[in-house]
Order: sequence, then C-alpha cells, then structure tokens
Amino acid sequence: MISVRIDLHNHSCLSPCADDRLLPSLLALEAMEKGIQILGLTDHNGTQNLPAFEEACKLCSIMGVYGIEVTTIEEVHLLVLFETREEGQHFGDYIQSTLPKWTNVPSSLGRQLIVDVQGTIIHELELMLANASSLSFDEVVEQANALGALVIPAHIDRPTHSVLTNLGFLPDLPYSAVEMVRPSPQKWSVITASDAHFLSDVGTRSCTIVLQELSWQALKEGLANQNNILF
Repeated sequence: MISVRIDLHNHSCLSPCADDRLLPSLLALEAMEKGIQILGLTDHNGTQNLPAFEEACKLCSIMGVYGIEVTTIEEVHLLVLFETREEGQHFGDYIQSTLPKWTNVPSSLGRQLIVDVQGTIIHELELMLANASSLSFDEVVEQANALGALVIPAHIDRPTHSVLTNLGFLPDLPYSAVEMVRPSPQKWSVITASDAHFLSDVGTRSCTIVLQELSWQALKEGLANQNNILF
C-alpha cells in the first residue's frame, strides 16, 4: 500500500476564467514541486489542452488523468476524468457538440488559449466555453459511467454551480466521489481538490489517498472507500 497525493480538479489557460499564464506545463511543474503524484486537468467544457498536459505530466513523472468540467443544462459543474488523453479528448469533443454555437468574447469572458507543452499558443478557441451543455446532470453521469470514467460532482458545498444549490439535492447516482471545499460525511466518498485557476492555487486543496499501486485501476478502487482518503 502507498500513500499518494492527488489533485483531480484544475484548469489551464483554455478555461476562460483561468489565468492566461496557467499553462499545462506549469500546472504539472507546480504540482510536482508540491508533491502531487496524480494530477487532473479539467477545463470548462474543453479538452484541447490535454495533449500538452499529457506531455508535461510525463516530463514531471506525474500520473495524469484527463478530464473536463462539464456544465450541465442545469448549470451544475460535474468532473469527468479518463485514464487516457484520447478518451478525454473524445468525450470533450462530444460535450462541445452539445454547447450553443456562440462565439467567445475574450474582452469580457477571458481568452481560451490552446497551447503546446512549451507554452506556445497554437490557437485561440472561438466557441464560447462558458455556456451550458444541452445535456442534463443525469445524462452526463450515465454516459460518463458507461465509458468507464471517474464521475465527480464538483464543489457540492459551494453556493454557485453546484448540484446541491442548483438542483436542491444530490441525486442517488453512481459517483466515483464527490468534491467538497469543506469535507463532511456523505453517502459517497469525499475528496478535496484545488480547482486551480491561477498557478498559486495548485495543490492548495489536494488530498491523500491510500492505493495498492500508482495506477488508474487502483485510483478507481481507492476512491470507492472513504477510509482510504485523508485530508
């Protein structure tokens, strides 16, 4: 058994509300320096920075998990994470196909930068990621579970964009865990995560999990038991 520091909820410069200087490479480097061993990238409704993130995690000897923070039709934020970058990008393409075809307004909403591992801007995404998908919370949970993803309702104890605030309750569905800012007992395992939008945020709310080994399957199994998770 090993104790592993995890941080499964972080953003990059693709998210319009994140700092343009939060490059996937710097996210991985900062996480490495803070002792994070399993790191997730979960940009808002987008996965175009996962290739740079994958390279950066390999360079930093970090186990990357490849995700997205979906905004459901109810304006609920839901983390969906995959073992591979390809799975993450495929799901991200699907989520973007369900967004309204509105053009982003960088001057008011923020830029949406796609970069390589060196931080060079490859493209600036025009599709507005700040919108909600046409998919319901239940639909995203069901479809993500069918694909073998980790499914984690985000920051459920926050007053905005949380399932408890927007729906008024937490549906009895198969989650991998739930994320909380201030952990309290729940039916499901609880994790904390940084939800980093700036480089200084990285690692600020990570948690420790006891695993059989450093692997995707061990992570899934470890999250299934709250006794494995320490804050």
